[in-house]
Amino acid sequence: MKEYVVVANGKLRQCAYDKLNETVTLLGWQQGGKMPREVLEERLANADALYSTGGIRIAESLLAKAPKLKVVAQASVGYDNIDVAACTARGIPVGNTPGVLVDAVADTAYALLLDSARRIVKAHEHVASGKWGERKPFGLTVDLAGKTLGIIGMGDIGSAIAKRAQVSKMRVIYNNRHQRPDDAELGVTFVSKEELLAEADFVLLAVTLNESTKHLLNKETFAMMKKGARLINISRGGVVDTDALYDALASGHLAYAALDVTDPEPLPGDHKLLTLPNITITPHMASATVETRDAMAMLTVDNILAGLAGKPLPAQVGRK
Repeated sequence: MKEYVVVANGKLRQCAYDKLNETVTLLGWQQGGKMPREVLEERLANADALYSTGGIRIAESLLAKAPKLKVVAQASVGYDNIDVAACTARGIPVGNTPGVLVDAVADTAYALLLDSARRIVKAHEHVASGKWGERKPFGLTVDLAGKTLGIIGMGDIGSAIAKRAQVSKMRVIYNNRHQRPDDAELGVTFVSKEELLAEADFVLLAVTLNESTKHLLNKETFAMMKKGARLINISRGGVVDTDALYDALASGHLAYAALDVTDPEPLPGDHKLLTLPNITITPHMASATVETRDAMAMLTVDNILAGLAGKPLPAQVGRK
């Protein structure tokens, strides 16, 4: 397949780089950082495939620069930066990487859930400040046991999070586009979004970002949450109205928020969210383990090679 040209807009995992480099003509960007836009557009002119490491908007304006493009594959589950309809109109399948990052993301979600209750990061900061012994950092924290976790988005990641929470003796309720047939087996209960927000001590977001989920949590829906509830978001930053979140935290209506994703992203160091004492933010790192990132990279390679061969992608967006 050396006759095919594959463009990668960012640094690839070595396993993915090696496999592609021996199979196709790979125009990579291994020095790290983002490939300059002008370089990307120049290389796309002859590209048969685009390996997206994220950080770019793949829409008609970019696709027009790539007349030979046969496949787009992105090394992530989320693809809200890709205009799938525009790709489909050009006969270009789009691949992503579901499944392989479930456990890594669920582990991070559980860690943020635990931190939102026990303020582990804030406790470390208190010790590091040299004030341990002078005063208590923030008083008592709360248990997970006996509390209700409400998960919005009960796909593979949501169900994996539910299992982890149940180990901590939490009751798990959820809201989804459709009720799952295995509720009894999972030990979870399907409820309306309104019921979930009213009942949950912890609300965890595990949905994709699209028109129906943008600002799913906003001024009105935060008001539906019980006072003292905690929010965990490992989905996409745009699912939450950032200004409304700030107000809910600053007023004390929400006790805490623990986020792996933000809007905007990356979050500036002087952003007002970071002035709050009741928030933990990590830099979109839920899938950032060696094993998971290698698996994501190799699935992206498999998507590209299948697309170049004219075969269905192993993980193709929109294909049932």
